[in-house]
Amino acid sequence: MNPIAKTNSLQSYNMLLYRKALHPEFFAIEGRSRIENAGLEAEAWLTRGGHTVRFQQDKLCLCEVVTDQPHALPERGLSTNVPCAGEHDHDEAISETLTFMTTVQTETLAEHLYMGTYKEMLSHARENDSLICDWADPKSNKPNLSVLDLQRYRTEIHLQTWHLRSDCGLVLRTQSMFQLLEPTHKPDGRRTK
Repeated sequence: MNPIAKTNSLQSYNMLLYRKALHPEFFAIEGRSRIENAGLEAEAWLTRGGHTVRFQQDKLCLCEVVTDQPHALPERGLSTNVPCAGEHDHDEAISETLTFMTTVQTETLAEHLYMGTYKEMLSHARENDSLICDWADPKSNKPNLSVLDLQRYRTEIHLQTWHLRSDCGLVLRTQSMFQLLEPTHKPDGRRTK
């Protein structure tokens, strides 16, 4: 495969963060998952080669979108745009009691390594009852895969995703956490320890 084509496919991926909910009409949703925990809610949509997850606490909302078509999404409410190529970390205080952290990692693999990773990830996804979107590339008929896991902890919701694209040997992994923090002020206005 042409190395320039590989780079261009990889370069098109972005993680977008919105401070509002997005409408499902923007996405070709292949699978959904929703969990609640300690006043936190997460709803995740899996698409071919991407995902959207809405984290919410009361009226506070943050949407994480990983896509290779960021131009097709609205700009209104967009707070951050992180390119996915390479490795990137982002953290953001949503409020005094709510924080969001994410890591994005990509690598491009030779075909035999890609196929081994594909088989391993498909097995992992089935064993863990993950959301799975498995499809063939229309040109090469080679397999592609998107996997999404949501986990709840006492004061956190974790999201892990893997997106594998056979056209460029891409493995894109994200890990995100939505965390409820102890308030720094008591209801009477005094600072907590």
